[in-house]
Amino acid sequence: MNQKESVRNIIPWDGALSSSDFFCAASAFSEKWKRFNPSAPPWLWVPSPKHHLLSSHKEEGYLSLEDMCFIKSSEDQESCRSQTWKEESSISQEEEAVDTATLVQSCFDEVNHYDFHIVYSPSYRVPVLYFRSYHSDGQTLPFDEIEKDLPDYCAKIRLESKWTFITHEEHPYLNRPWYKLHPCGTSEWMKLLFHGDTSLNKNGFVIEHYLVSWFSVIGQVFDLKIPLAMLETVSC
Repeated sequence: MNQKESVRNIIPWDGALSSSDFFCAASAFSEKWKRFNPSAPPWLWVPSPKHHLLSSHKEEGYLSLEDMCFIKSSEDQESCRSQTWKEESSISQEEEAVDTATLVQSCFDEVNHYDFHIVYSPSYRVPVLYFRSYHSDGQTLPFDEIEKDLPDYCAKIRLESKWTFITHEEHPYLNRPWYKLHPCGTSEWMKLLFHGDTSLNKNGFVIEHYLVSWFSVIGQVFDLKIPLAMLETVSC
């Protein structure tokens, strides 16, 4: 055991990650997402040019999930789904392609698109979720429309929890305004998720499962759920 490993085993883990650990955690998360959630769009690693805030040129970048579509549930849309199903069951195969497309388009003509990025914060030493939202024509959504897309059951959490505080600031790599969930307090509740057990650091357990546990909490803000199989691998 080298000196660095000895220190890590002696000093209690503080719930944070180094930039190189984040790269390893991002790779593990992306691979697990593809394996356990193959029908969903993938989280892809986007390599970026050298950034002055990080030390490792080769490991720079962020995870990206692009063009997720959000359709706000409503009574009208539920009625439309029922109508579509009934129509499909009563029309012939020749009519199905035309009539169904017309029904679906008329019901779901307002779709909001979201891009999500998981970016490492050198100051907080934790991942941060950045996002932007826009209409199908590319027009940016105002924040009051974004709030309507967020699940109702998370409203209280968003109001009371520091880590769900949404701010609007420049994306650290794209140099354009994006929204982000403020990372304040992330390391503390991540430490609690892993019970503050330094033995979990052995064999890279924390690094490998860090983003899975982190996203299982953060994703709730947008009703983005982690497949159960991914969470089961964390508890093994």
